Amino acid sequence: MTKVIAITGKGGTGKTAMTSLLIRHLTKTNKVVLAIDADPDTNLPETLGCEVVKTVGDMKQFMQDERDNLPPDINKESIFESKLYEVLEEMPKYDLIVMGRPEGSGCYCYVNNLLRGIMDRLVKNYDVVIIDTEAGLEHFSRKMIRDVDDLIVVTDGSRRGLRTAERIRDLTEELDTNVRNIVVVANKVTDANRAEIERTADGLNLELIGTVPVDCVIAERDLKGLPLFDLPDDSIAVQEVDKIAKKLGL
Repeated sequence: MTKVIAITGKGGTGKTAMTSLLIRHLTKTNKVVLAIDADPDTNLPETLGCEVVKTVGDMKQFMQDERDNLPPDINKESIFESKLYEVLEEMPKYDLIVMGRPEGSGCYCYVNNLLRGIMDRLVKNYDVVIIDTEAGLEHFSRKMIRDVDDLIVVTDGSRRGLRTAERIRDLTEELDTNVRNIVVVANKVTDANRAEIERTADGLNLELIGTVPVDCVIAERDLKGLPLFDLPDDSIAVQEVDKIAKKLGL
């Protein structure tokens, strides 16, 4: 059975860094991994240290140009699926799909709807699928995130960040998104605010499964645009994310 993990949270909390470190952990196992950068503001490839030539967004114009010229009996989804494999980046230890930003005008819903159906089949080829989502709540209201085993809400050390986690939890329950488990990870935590974060999360009835300490090495690499994928094993952030992954059965 494929395990689907989605990472979300408000902007600036470090959800992409969290995604990268979870992928780093998974590549040290024998699991077959698919990573999806579903954030139009694409950052995951950079943190993984890889380059992406084509994105799903690049395919939007192709589909707009071709769908009206195709015979009515042609299965458009099968054509889109064949194009999808052109944007599937096969890395040594994982595969990667990047949504990207669609070019030109017009609604992106058509591509999104096709992608949903294709992903329903594609994910079955992997042991673990990990999705870096866009910041905010809109993709939940559009039900772009569905059939998720574990939704990890990344927050910072602020009460506002934890309130966002609470709203995400409540919204996913209201929309019946088929998210089986919702957990919270506090990022950039210090010794001074750890206890308060834990108390606030408990008061909001949030399942806090990890507190990732401030890691100066990550901040330095982020500033220089360097990948996080090759962080040393003794990185304090790496060690905490490894513990979080094990709690999730990864």
